[in-house]
Amino acid sequence: MPEDASQTLEEIRAERLKKRELLEERGMLAYQPHTSYQGDAIATFLDNFEALEKGQDEVTIAGRVMAIREHGGSVFFDVFDGTGQLQAYLKRDMSEELFSLFKETVDRGDFLEVSGTFFTTKQGQQSVLVSEWSMLAKSLLPIPTAWFGLKDDDERHRKRYLDLLLREEARDFFKKKALFWETMRHFMWKRGFLEVDTPTLELTTGGAEARPFKTHHNDFDIDVYLRISVGELWQKRLVAAGFPRTFEIGRVYRNEGSSPEHLQEFTNMEFYAAYMNFDDGKKLIRELYITLAEKVFGTTKFERKGFTFDLAGEWRDIDYVSTVKKMTGVDVLEASDEELQATLKELGVSYEGANRERMTDSLWKYCRKQIGGPAFLVNHPQIVAPLSKVHTDDPRLTFTTQPIIAGSEMGRAHAELNDPIDQRKRFMKQQKLLEAGDEEAMMPDWDFVEMLEYGMPPTFGFGCGERFFSLLAGVTIREAQLFPLMKPRP
Repeated sequence: MPEDASQTLEEIRAERLKKRELLEERGMLAYQPHTSYQGDAIATFLDNFEALEKGQDEVTIAGRVMAIREHGGSVFFDVFDGTGQLQAYLKRDMSEELFSLFKETVDRGDFLEVSGTFFTTKQGQQSVLVSEWSMLAKSLLPIPTAWFGLKDDDERHRKRYLDLLLREEARDFFKKKALFWETMRHFMWKRGFLEVDTPTLELTTGGAEARPFKTHHNDFDIDVYLRISVGELWQKRLVAAGFPRTFEIGRVYRNEGSSPEHLQEFTNMEFYAAYMNFDDGKKLIRELYITLAEKVFGTTKFERKGFTFDLAGEWRDIDYVSTVKKMTGVDVLEASDEELQATLKELGVSYEGANRERMTDSLWKYCRKQIGGPAFLVNHPQIVAPLSKVHTDDPRLTFTTQPIIAGSEMGRAHAELNDPIDQRKRFMKQQKLLEAGDEEAMMPDWDFVEMLEYGMPPTFGFGCGERFFSLLAGVTIREAQLFPLMKPRP
């Protein structure tokens, strides 16, 4: 009995379970052992179709049945293996037993192994004339159709495996994301960077300001944290150890809110380069972004979030303090805490933590949304950059920069602080913020300070990643993840 729109999922599943039993009654396993399949990828066969059709050698393909079309004494069905799709043609007169078993037991969604010879139909369709078939894996639930569709984004994300199966553009999107990371990796390799792996479980979450995830290490009986940066303080230790250029691509975890640009788990890249000066570092970042855009998207020109920008164009410098003053009327270096608070209230900007660091950062973020870029934000106040070198022109500022594109921060770079006395003082300030209840303040890492006392060369560091990809792709960062974390349904 063919499945139709009137049947419930429970009814369909019950019927398919009966078909599974029927297969086994007829001597065919519903789930074949892994040694059964001896064929090649469908894409390989399609590339060599004419020669194989001419030679009439028997071939074997395998894949999921995506469609079934019955025509009296014959059946056409499409087989998809992830590399390509091929039409198969099964005739009753080839084998009455196999033909009947197919009609009685095979459904859209099943995985089959099919053997036969290639031919081209009168309509010009490349096909395989089936001589043998066997079930590799019986599906018990139907692939979505017009009546069992993925009705919204929530459903697509929860059942991403079906979304990817049914939408070629979705599969192509994630291939493009893989190319993004491959391009970034090769970019770093070609410039002498060593790829490294650093801990994802830490005693202190150095390298960024964010609320961490906390867990317990049973063997040591200690609490540890999931990292919030891609090994910043660890990579700096490697630079001090004599590795002049390192990078890492890895997962990062931040126990914070969600937005089109923020998730609690994502992938980033960070690199650290000894003896690279600040301006050369900015040039390298620009070159990286242009390379990623050209190789992955085939262009450097984009229109996103109401902004039009060209990554291959000029990247101007934007001064942190003067930009905030121009847009809000407040000098964040000179204004009192009360003035900062009043300005934020007047602008309608919400923020967490009534301390100077949070208020300064919140004012900048209000301004940032109005800047299309591409540009480099420079001269960050020391209070919002606890790991950056003090600026030579003004000790209240730092050698920090961020690419600003389409109103968003698309990375962060520092001339890394390597003065252990200064670093200790800044960690102590962060410790006071933590003690005052600021959950996003940076945890001090006193072992890192000790490393700095042994000495670390002048170093330029930078991090970027998934947010930049999602911007260029024109989707939210959630949509850019294969399996975003979903809140359980009630």
